[in-house]
Amino acid sequence: MSTIPELLDGLSEVDRPFLIFNDEKITYRDFVQKVDEVATGFIKLGLKKGDRVAVIALNQPEWLYTYFAANRIGLGVVALNVRYREVELNYMLNNSMAKAIVCLPEFAGFNYQKFFDEATLPHLEYQIYIGDIEGEMSFNDLLGDVNREAISEMQKKVSENDTSVIIYTSGTTGRPKGANITHKSILSSAKAQKEHTSSSEEDIVMGHMPLNHVGGLVCGILTSMTATASVVLIPFFMPNAVLDAVQRYRVTVLGGVPTMFHMFFNTNFDDYDVSSIRLVVVGGSSPQPELMRKIREKFPSAKIMNLYGLSESSGACILSPLVDDVNELFDERGMPLLGTPIDDYEVRIVDDDGNPLPDGEVGEIAVKGDCVCNGYIGLEKETQDAFRDGWLFTGDLGYKKGNMVYFMGRKKEMYVQAGYNVYPAEIENVLLTHPKVFMAAVIGVKDEFYGEKGVAYIVPREEVSEKELKEYCAKYIADYKIPKEFIFTSTLPLTPVGKVQKSELLKKYEMEKRKK
Repeated sequence: MSTIPELLDGLSEVDRPFLIFNDEKITYRDFVQKVDEVATGFIKLGLKKGDRVAVIALNQPEWLYTYFAANRIGLGVVALNVRYREVELNYMLNNSMAKAIVCLPEFAGFNYQKFFDEATLPHLEYQIYIGDIEGEMSFNDLLGDVNREAISEMQKKVSENDTSVIIYTSGTTGRPKGANITHKSILSSAKAQKEHTSSSEEDIVMGHMPLNHVGGLVCGILTSMTATASVVLIPFFMPNAVLDAVQRYRVTVLGGVPTMFHMFFNTNFDDYDVSSIRLVVVGGSSPQPELMRKIREKFPSAKIMNLYGLSESSGACILSPLVDDVNELFDERGMPLLGTPIDDYEVRIVDDDGNPLPDGEVGEIAVKGDCVCNGYIGLEKETQDAFRDGWLFTGDLGYKKGNMVYFMGRKKEMYVQAGYNVYPAEIENVLLTHPKVFMAAVIGVKDEFYGEKGVAYIVPREEVSEKELKEYCAKYIADYKIPKEFIFTSTLPLTPVGKVQKSELLKKYEMEKRKK
């Protein structure tokens, strides 16, 4: 099985629940039937192999019908976030050359219908709205008929190297890039995660991660499908809605980024029964020991695992062992153990010239294997920089002990303060153990005296001073690592999946500096 159509063929007669959405259960068999109706609708529109269909929707069945129907007949999907606005949508739709779009008519005060009526998008021919909009094509117009012969003819031409989905990187450090994820790469990651986590048809997986991200589509949906597990689909992340679904449906697998778990524990968490959870998966950004210990306490029945993956690796590529003792997931400095490469993927730690480094030395994490995507859409230089000789250069820093990979932060986030390399993740781990600190993010900025200096943005739980935090840091890290400046704030800018958007913090800092 190396293409999405082959996956669907294997599930077309499975009479078990696949999706649970708004208390409705959709079996695998009924899901594939609906997918084939939408695929027939796309064929009637005249869409052909290689065309691209964009989708802007919440975590809802229409999103998944669109994705699988497009892939069924050789169309690539452009996965867009409901919170994208004019500049992002113009760039991504033109960059991907999407020919059709399935979308909500509006969301959070943004009128997509008005945007598409006014935008200059020369490649876009069809706008299909979820819901009935007068004078516009409705998603329901795609439903009803199945032309098995036409689907079969188009399916025969689908190759494992065809585009499955284009996912735009979250852009924590700059402009998003469209990762061209193939059928082969996306299924490779999903199957490898399924094997590592021992997923089975007995599992009920929480589907709250956004579907326009590998965390939702691959780690959630496709991994579940390879195991014929069930998925409880939540339109968008709300802590109490997720916890309520965990309790009501006896969910067994719960994943999320660290920010989501912080939000869980800031609700009336103890009022919910989470004893059904067998596995908690933490990914997306660097977890802190204190948070993992809290997860251990709050999910006593679960094994806990770190997950490392990128859009460019089509999902998970490094996973930690499933552990009871979360102390095993960190080194002596509190830096997280990502784990070992899954499947037969290879991982190297390399210097700036791409040469492998010995155990213990910090360098860039490079990954090789079937999970690696096929470069960036329309960005030749960026593709050549990140994809070399079969290796994906991730832009993340780490080191190895044997086959175990440890995480040290983003390469672009590392800064040199007074001649010393400083890794923000290490400082953040210390700051987040302080009882008065809720969230922390450290960035490096230019400085005349130090060359670069550390600036810590702090969201406090209660009043705390810069002096108090500097003294606290001095107990745990070398003096050259202590940030020179602390800025207290009520919020931090986050990407749609909950990572701190440090590029925005840097812009904010530079803007404030210019005002002074």
